[in-house]
Amino acid sequence: MTLTMKTMELKLQRAGRKHSRLYLFCNFMALMIISAYSALMCSRTVQTVFPSGGDSRKQMYAIFVMTLTGCIVFTIYAAGLFFRHKSAQLGILMALGASRKRLLPGLFREVLLLSGVSAAAGAAAGLPFVWILWSLFRLVLVDSSEMKLVLDFRCLFISAAFFLLVVGFACITAWRYLKRTNIMEVIREEHTNEPVKELGRWCGPVGLLLIFAGGAMGYFAPYVWQILFSAYAPSWTSILYVPMLAGLYMTMLYTVVYGWGRNKKNPYKNIISRGMMKFQAKQTVNNLLVITLLIAGGCFAMFYLPASGTSTMLSYRSYPYDYFYQYRADQKVPEEDEIKELAEKYGLTTKDWAGCDYISLAIGGYVNVEEEGNRYHVEYLPVCEEAQILSEDAYSALTGESVDVEPGTYFCVTNRDESNIYANKSAQDLTNMVTKKGISTSFAGYLHYDLLAEMIGYYVIDKEDYRILEEGLTDQWRGRIMQFNVEGEDSYSFAKEFYGRFLASFDESCEYADFYNRVEKITAEEAGEIYWMDTELGKDFMISYDEADSMNFQLRWRYQPKFRILLINDYLCRMGVLYMMFLFIFIVCLTTSLVVCYTRCQTIALNNRYVFDDLKKLGASPGFLEKEIRSQCGNVFRVPSLVGMGIMYVLFAMILYANDGRITFYEMIALIICLVLVFIICGVVAGVYRVTVKSIKKQLDIG
Repeated sequence: MTLTMKTMELKLQRAGRKHSRLYLFCNFMALMIISAYSALMCSRTVQTVFPSGGDSRKQMYAIFVMTLTGCIVFTIYAAGLFFRHKSAQLGILMALGASRKRLLPGLFREVLLLSGVSAAAGAAAGLPFVWILWSLFRLVLVDSSEMKLVLDFRCLFISAAFFLLVVGFACITAWRYLKRTNIMEVIREEHTNEPVKELGRWCGPVGLLLIFAGGAMGYFAPYVWQILFSAYAPSWTSILYVPMLAGLYMTMLYTVVYGWGRNKKNPYKNIISRGMMKFQAKQTVNNLLVITLLIAGGCFAMFYLPASGTSTMLSYRSYPYDYFYQYRADQKVPEEDEIKELAEKYGLTTKDWAGCDYISLAIGGYVNVEEEGNRYHVEYLPVCEEAQILSEDAYSALTGESVDVEPGTYFCVTNRDESNIYANKSAQDLTNMVTKKGISTSFAGYLHYDLLAEMIGYYVIDKEDYRILEEGLTDQWRGRIMQFNVEGEDSYSFAKEFYGRFLASFDESCEYADFYNRVEKITAEEAGEIYWMDTELGKDFMISYDEADSMNFQLRWRYQPKFRILLINDYLCRMGVLYMMFLFIFIVCLTTSLVVCYTRCQTIALNNRYVFDDLKKLGASPGFLEKEIRSQCGNVFRVPSLVGMGIMYVLFAMILYANDGRITFYEMIALIICLVLVFIICGVVAGVYRVTVKSIKKQLDIG
């Protein structure tokens, strides 16, 4: 049979189908993950729930950048690996007389077909993937009106940009390989080793040190900058995180070149598996870096769930009363008799009724006054923000705790852990916003009552000071607090109906969020300015009675009541979008990292098939060969997983500590749960590791 050059080219392509399948799979996975992530990230469901400028949105974007970086490196690696094998085919055809001009159209046609089809299929699969996974979340975990997934198809621009990047890089790589002039070099490209410069055994410990030092410097740099220069830290301070990347590289390099299991008595132990990794060190180190980033991003998302949910749920259960609510004196809310009648309708009996009056005053405090050049100075304002003020007798009637407040002083009410970041300890003035009369005051200490630990703080003053300050106040600046328990098991239906009646009793003058500062608004208007919440900027933070079931309203309404059974049962519904988004991120990052681990192990083993064949001929037992496979796979799976999870666990502990300068009891429980999650993730990684070893043994025909 006469073979034409085109027939020969097709035969060689068919012979390299296994490498083509790997390239297709890598491109497909990368595009599907980025498309799914960007679709969910840009969806109106997520954008509506994630507060603009909030930490959760910043975390989502940060993890997306990490995932995007990992997928870019992953696709570049896949393309490089594909062309290393493709170079042998090109060399054979060139040796048979084919010119580069003759080979160029066929090569570009194949590359465009493989990269284009795989990338397009991955991008197209991203939307169904995210829809199926989101629907599964709603079916198994939690469902509510807010959970309906509404996609914004502008996310396709991100997929299209990544698609062009993949296809463009594939074409550039194809052209670069075809441009080579040495035919023998092209043929032997597949078997060319890629060693790296060895830095010495010191690079491993130093790398770990740089990881934690870089993380600490980058995280605390903004705070140090503010203290030293009285200015907001410039964006370039983020460069202090760079030592982390250098440390990661050195750690992975040490893993590939030396390994972490030194054995002085037997220095040649695992020399074969280390040698196989070492001779392909460039690819292996790059892959380990990608795996570390992806696992770190996945853990960061997963740790968010217990860190935010544990303290909240435990605090709900520790409340001393089942029902707690407050209202302004000019609002006609349900009276005690009406509530008791409603409770009887549901077979409930109320008890332990307690209540007190409060007044709203202006409290002084220190604020940062911005200057040019990102600088600011701290200035004390005698009329700064709104505060809820109780007399010492009122506080005792509400809580049952007797307290004696010295005239001219105040106690700040906070939670048991004293972790309320809104507590004002620097006030020197209390002012009646109607009569403008005020008194001088000073901080006397803390009182602890979890139900009063809110964004607009509660403060307790001497009863005579209270009498002086309340004179002339209108009902808009007065209010009442009520609380009670129910006998036996509570009823969700009763709580829901009570909440509906309570909400319906408020007029439009109370339709504002808890950070809406009436004192600041009056001060701005008196100065001829417009309060920022009344401008276009403030519209993004407004709430509406029409969206009373939304998470934003229930978390932010100034007079939102605290009904224990509603808080506990509706918590997942309120936070569902946030939790499901971070759970999705975790699944995507972990899945991608495990795919890269599996692919890297397969590549190392299969590229060194001749080594295992030679070992068999020399009489190596199946047990010995399996041990070598486990050794090289163990480094790929174990080290990036431990480093990624370790970095994120320490970083999360630092974040919790930096919030209020300590680790509270609830935060300690959250860290314990995160540690349990680390062990669960380790179990998943170990399971995939075993599957990988089994697959490699089968392909290498090791019994």
